[in-house]
Amino acid sequence: MSLNSPLVPNQKAFCSNEYGKLKKVLVVSPENMQINEIINETQKYFQKENINIDKAVRQHDKFVETLRKNGSEVIHLDSSPELNEQVFTRDIGFTIHDEFFVASMSTDIRRSEVQTLKKWLDTNGVSYHELLHSIEGGDVLVDEQNIWVGVSGRTNELAIQELRNLLPQFSVHELPLKEEILHLDCVFTIISNDWALVYPPAFTKEDLEKIQEHYHIITVTDDEQFQMGPNVLAIGEGKIISLAQNRDLNERIRSNGFDVIELDLSEIIKSGGSFRCCTLPLLRE
Repeated sequence: MSLNSPLVPNQKAFCSNEYGKLKKVLVVSPENMQINEIINETQKYFQKENINIDKAVRQHDKFVETLRKNGSEVIHLDSSPELNEQVFTRDIGFTIHDEFFVASMSTDIRRSEVQTLKKWLDTNGVSYHELLHSIEGGDVLVDEQNIWVGVSGRTNELAIQELRNLLPQFSVHELPLKEEILHLDCVFTIISNDWALVYPPAFTKEDLEKIQEHYHIITVTDDEQFQMGPNVLAIGEGKIISLAQNRDLNERIRSNGFDVIELDLSEIIKSGGSFRCCTLPLLRE
């Protein structure tokens, strides 16, 4: 579809940042979660223990309930038994202002997830641009004129240049990540126009300084990063959904004026993603 084709009035996609009030979001139930093919270090750690699906579904249901109570329309994409990572809807697409982009997945196990998304987009009249080079939504953070993109095992420099060509009006900042980091949002998440959660060891000195030019940072420790501490979800009005087990981090977030909603997503985290990973925002105020 054309990059400039209009969105229909009843299914708009618009997200100009990571922290405006979340109004519409796509999710998938973890009812088919399994660690079958190891695709990250967290899965390797939990491979033998694997996923308690009943527990994962209960935790996800509570998360969805919390989103709805806070004013979000939550839309469930169809789940498929063979798509074990489908709960992580963040990766299959992303919205930059009024343009929706369908991601280009780098692993075979996840490519079919994109077809489910495209079917929903086509059915609901949402226009989109399908990217050609390897990129996943977990590597893309949007904050008004600044787009931050991680260079990872899932997102390459060709894709970043493609974004620059398509969006010349924005500043696209690339942030190379260390090999063991799955996505940018595992180590850097923007929670307001001037605050971000950051795991400093993931970045070069120069890139960390670049981030600090734009944001005050709340530093995340090694243990908190292992529990996906940076992967919170800002839902607007200063509210942040964060893992209940990261108590010290949550207190540091609160001390800077945020309202932290603590939930348990520990079963889903075993597969390498948390609250931000489990949501694909379509509309923020």
